[in-house]
Amino acid sequence: MSEFYDNGLRFTCTRCGYCCKEEPGYVFLSSNDLHRLPELFKISRDEFLEKYCRTVDMGSFKLVSLREKQNNDCIFLHDNGCLAYQARPLQCRSYPFWAHILESRESWEQEGLHCPGIGKGDLHSAEEIEEWLYVRRRERPIEL
Repeated sequence: MSEFYDNGLRFTCTRCGYCCKEEPGYVFLSSNDLHRLPELFKISRDEFLEKYCRTVDMGSFKLVSLREKQNNDCIFLHDNGCLAYQARPLQCRSYPFWAHILESRESWEQEGLHCPGIGKGDLHSAEEIEEWLYVRRRERPIEL
């Protein structure tokens, strides 16, 4: 099946913070995320969960997500920089190469209306994009 991104897609983060602030949302964590993040902050997994996470009821299951500040910014956003950048969650590292954004050229362009880095900068190959999709399928968010 031919994908609209067969020749790659351009994206470079402009550090605008669109994906990290203002709108409410979830940053769901995988087991790997919950290994790397507490290690970065030099605290136990339980301390990390208590201080930085919340449980999100999805109906028939619950997921672990990062907390948000009162203004809906990510708890780790500080002056348009990420305090957890070296160990940031897979969801953050893989943006904008998420399945729903890559469904079609239209969905990619729609995301580009909000994210100024989409369509500009570095060319990411179809292979790299497929690898992000694969990793996202393999490293599922933690279900409680």
